[in-house]
Amino acid sequence: MPDSVFVTLLTEHGPWVLLVFYLLYRDYQKDQATRDLLNKNTSVLTELAVLIRERLPRN
Repeated sequence: MPDSVFVTLLTEHGPWVLLVFYLLYRDYQKDQATRDLLNKNTSVLTELAVLIRERLPRN
């Protein structure tokens, strides 16, 4: 987006626009942190499942 769009939004709507963009940005950061944590947990659980499967006796 061009810089003029932000200037126009700020002059027409004031600080509420900044607040909305800030809250959306923070929500995005929280979502990314949650996704990273879930990906890490998934890889750990996969590794544990492989270790358990390797150590189980085969019939």
